Amino acid sequence: MNKLLATITYSKKRENLLIFLRNGPKTLEEIRSSLSVTSAGIIPQIRKLEEVNLVRQESKTYALTEIGMIVAEIFNSFSKTIDIVEKYEDFWTDHEIKAIPQHLLNRIYELENSTLIESKMSEIFEPHKEFVDALTKSKKIRGISPIFHPQYPPFFLQLAKCGVETTLILTRDVFNRAKKDYLEIMKKTLSLPGQRLYVSDEDIRVAGTVTDCFFSLSLFFKNGGYDSQKDLESSDSSAIKWGEDMFNHFLSKAKEIKKI
Repeated sequence: MNKLLATITYSKKRENLLIFLRNGPKTLEEIRSSLSVTSAGIIPQIRKLEEVNLVRQESKTYALTEIGMIVAEIFNSFSKTIDIVEKYEDFWTDHEIKAIPQHLLNRIYELENSTLIESKMSEIFEPHKEFVDALTKSKKIRGISPIFHPQYPPFFLQLAKCGVETTLILTRDVFNRAKKDYLEIMKKTLSLPGQRLYVSDEDIRVAGTVTDCFFSLSLFFKNGGYDSQKDLESSDSSAIKWGEDMFNHFLSKAKEIKKI
């Protein structure tokens, strides 16, 4: 194994120290306190990192070198990626994650502070309570919907009446179904301020909603069926940014519907 990689990965203390020093130079006391280690336990690990030029001593503090900062950032992302993949292994392996753009899969670690919400079988035809509650607390909603739910058209009309700004991307099939069954409701919704609707002719196989305070992701099974029971949800700022970037990816390929 490469010496540098072995130096980092063969010791959890060195891993933790490298990531901890990303936040700036730290004294030995700060390192001991934050990482819950003794001087005897951590000083040899500091010396190991100094030997490979990842850490240097600056007066009474320890800091990452320029190379150390690069390595620490990459390793931090790698470590977080492993954590979220292991934490929700079944969710990722059972679903069609290739529907998510590759550049976002490469940043999947940004979803580390997410929670997997699972509905009971008796509730699969109802919107997730946590999801609905989050939407009612939001001021701005952006959503991608490749599936049709009959409760959503009137629900989004009510949100629009309350002044919530909403931008939705529907697949062509979902748009046609909604227009057929809820034409008047859709017209009323679009007539209100802050409401925008887009249609995509792409076969989008991922559903997502991002607001000013919340992000939700749901996927299709590998056999093609939509999983209406499981949502990955988060109010973390990095997850919200990830959700915004996913929304903008699909928005760039969709066409705005200004009048129905």
